[in-house]
Amino acid sequence: MSMRIGGLASGIDTDSIIKDLMNAERIPLDKMSQDKTKLEWQRDAFRDINKKLLELDNMFLDMKMSSTYNSKTVSSTMESAVTAQGSASSSNGTYNINVESLATSAINVSSSEIDGLDPDTSLSEQGITGPIKFTTYDDKGDPQDFSYDLQPGDTLKDVISAINTADNNVRMTYDENTKKVLMETTRTGKYNTEGTNEIEFDEASGFFAAIKMTQVNENGGTNAKFTYNNNYTVESKDNNYTLNGITFQFNNTTGGQNATLTVNNDADASFDKIMAFVDKYNQVVEELNGSQQEERYRDYPPLTDAQKADMSEDEIKLWEEKAKSGLLKGESAISSGLFDMRQSWYSTVDTSSSGGAFSSLTEIGITTSSDYLDGGKLIVSEEKLKAALQDDPESVQKLFSNSSTGTDRGLVNKLEDAVESTMNRINQRAGKGTDTLENYTLGKRMKDLDSRIDAFEDRLVQIEDRYWRQFGAMEEAISMMNQQSSMLMSNFAQ
Repeated sequence: MSMRIGGLASGIDTDSIIKDLMNAERIPLDKMSQDKTKLEWQRDAFRDINKKLLELDNMFLDMKMSSTYNSKTVSSTMESAVTAQGSASSSNGTYNINVESLATSAINVSSSEIDGLDPDTSLSEQGITGPIKFTTYDDKGDPQDFSYDLQPGDTLKDVISAINTADNNVRMTYDENTKKVLMETTRTGKYNTEGTNEIEFDEASGFFAAIKMTQVNENGGTNAKFTYNNNYTVESKDNNYTLNGITFQFNNTTGGQNATLTVNNDADASFDKIMAFVDKYNQVVEELNGSQQEERYRDYPPLTDAQKADMSEDEIKLWEEKAKSGLLKGESAISSGLFDMRQSWYSTVDTSSSGGAFSSLTEIGITTSSDYLDGGKLIVSEEKLKAALQDDPESVQKLFSNSSTGTDRGLVNKLEDAVESTMNRINQRAGKGTDTLENYTLGKRMKDLDSRIDAFEDRLVQIEDRYWRQFGAMEEAISMMNQQSSMLMSNFAQ
């Protein structure tokens, strides 16, 4: 950038004068920059609204699931032996369970100390050769062979690591305190349907002889055995079993007696899930409604850099709070979205064809606030909603969740339609974080302003050059006049 010095002939502060003139010329540019800043604020405010709507949208899936409305509670007369967890398909009632035995893992242990075997020394140096082989069984009872070829320098610990990292349902451990090796299955149950042992090996082979492990020492590898409702005896490879939508967990045997488990509707759990959704909905309504009620301060435009330079941080903060207030006021994407969301709750649902008992929110204790300033927040009667969930959770579900497009479309589905429609309108207006300026309305306006700002800045450069030329010409004329005056004065002095 070239240095310009004016006023040498005239004594005029040319630089200050041109700066003042240019400040006046920049006023339209400052206005365009302020307009762009305001558009950016609006875009960000719209996107913040969409983030809130997305949080609500993410909860719709849970609100369509049967488990939300049909939560179950299960009590047991012998919790130390049998517990259970119900599902949406569980039938209420009592169930008797007699646990005769638990499922166990198979385990084998060295019959005595293997003090003659150093776990940190190469096995080949200790006279042990490979390969190391054993057999386990898959879910169908078919044998699954495992083989490991000893590598030079492999120690007992290396072999244990190789066995434990292989996909063989077996783990091995060396207990340094007792100097014994433990070999066990990583699952409970009996899979060897043709024999006794779950882990079969040649006990005369070099490796298994060295760790003093024999087949006869294997214990476990048994199934759980229980009788359901005094009549149906079942074996399970695991210590849990699912019947009638109920998953029974076996912790101990019942000593020949029945454990009685009672399944009931868990109205409290269902109520909490619905309330979590209602609270999120009310937060979103408050956000959207608040954006329409904010006061707009037209006398507080965005600050320019020059204005900020003359203000304190607190002054800037207070100014911008007013400048950003009411940015979205009157925006149809939000006002119409609020209306559509309210209407989705006000509508009725024809559940009679599917045996539902409820057709509106008020029947289960949910109403909208009578205060118009609340923007249609939901008010919940805990007692009435819990009673509906306890007595007829399926009807509550049908009222809320039905993907039909007809008169029986669920309230949650209708609300989802309204929310996603609102999000789409906001995206068209303000775009997403990954969108370019050309892809949304505010972005196109910002791009247009960018072009105008660039053009105006080029024009300001030309204007400033013109001012300097004009003042330069003036200085040149004054300089010539000064020279002529000096010559005249010199001639008169002779």
